Amino acid sequence: MSDKITSLDHIVVAVSDLDAATADYATMFGLVPSWRGRHPSQGSENALFALSNTYVELIAPAGEGATGDLLRARLGADGEGPVALAFGTPSLTRCYRELAGRGIAVGGVTAGEGVDSGSGARRTWHSAWLPGEATRGVPIFVIEHESGVLPAAQPQCAESAAVDAVDHVVVMSGDLDAASGVYGETLGLRLALDREFPERGVRLLFFRVGGVTVELGGRIGAVEAASSTVDKLWGIAYRVGDVEAAQRRLRDAGVAVSDTRAGNKKGTRVFTVQSATHGVATLVIGADESDA
Repeated sequence: MSDKITSLDHIVVAVSDLDAATADYATMFGLVPSWRGRHPSQGSENALFALSNTYVELIAPAGEGATGDLLRARLGADGEGPVALAFGTPSLTRCYRELAGRGIAVGGVTAGEGVDSGSGARRTWHSAWLPGEATRGVPIFVIEHESGVLPAAQPQCAESAAVDAVDHVVVMSGDLDAASGVYGETLGLRLALDREFPERGVRLLFFRVGGVTVELGGRIGAVEAASSTVDKLWGIAYRVGDVEAAQRRLRDAGVAVSDTRAGNKKGTRVFTVQSATHGVATLVIGADESDA
């Protein structure tokens, strides 16, 4: 329905040096950025990588403005890393009413405009932030795109060795039952799996939306007094066609990566990216060809 959240529109990563971060992510993804823009009135600039099911936004302070001030404060306090989740809806007006009807004091709707510094292309949108107390401290906003199409990021290597999609984003929580209410009841996402791993003392909840999973992770049965009301946006897992080729490509490029290993999901292999992620815990997932 048009009043629902239908996608994880994009993931926002705060960086201090946009040129360096864009180069690092272009290498990690094996892709040319889709967009490079600046927001003079907000004091920020960004680079976007549009994948098949969502996009990743790298954003940095640039000049004076409210967004730039917030980014400088975040970078000074916590350093680089993932800072927000943007959920997409085809009708922000109706979605806003739906959230308000659930007792969520959604922030005011604001208009946004982006201009690509290379092509001059323009995109416009409206968005509204959810209050931190309703999201357990994870910055979340809802967005409706109105004009302009973000082009897909194009491969600069063998397509099978380039990142194709986001598999899941990871939110760490000290109270998984409370966090489940945010993504299930408040946002209306579908809970696909609630699984415990006793040997690791870990419980994972998987919420699905628009071909992406929001994974909540925490200790089994734990409610930690110091962190039970504040969750943390922690990491991103990406999908590739050929995980072994992607791992070799990054290692050859001088990026620190782990060896590939069997993934938690049957029939997959994974590796972790250990450098140049700009504060994002990063995993790469692909099919285990030995199972084919």
